[in-house]
Amino acid sequence: MTNPKKILIIDDDPDYIAGIKPILERADYTVEVAHNPKEGFNLFQARPFDLLLLDVNMGRGAEGVAVARKIRKNPKYNAIPILIITGIREQLAFLFPHESVQPQFADLDGLLEKPIEPKVLLEKVSTLLKLFEEKKNI
Repeated sequence: MTNPKKILIIDDDPDYIAGIKPILERADYTVEVAHNPKEGFNLFQARPFDLLLLDVNMGRGAEGVAVARKIRKNPKYNAIPILIITGIREQLAFLFPHESVQPQFADLDGLLEKPIEPKVLLEKVSTLLKLFEEKKNI
């Protein structure tokens, strides 16, 4: 039996976390939560995770983007997918769903819009984890 994949959610909306965390746990993922960017970045550095779910708009603005950029500056974290889930599509002129992220504002691996359907979330998480597992084995 394999160990469950570990996911870190960094999001300052407790209601959103209360909705998304059980969905991931029912799918047999181990989930930890941070409620602000600083706490999340520190937790990310302190423990091994297989995937990061990150909100864009926290604190004083787009602090989620800053967290993603800080993580990607360290090559040892390049094997960990970053999935941004955000509700600010209009402000950043994202062209999704099912289109590439425009503009490339941070080195991340996926972008979904809130609110997100549980099935879509689980499919994206599973796809990213498989993709990065395959990359590790190459």
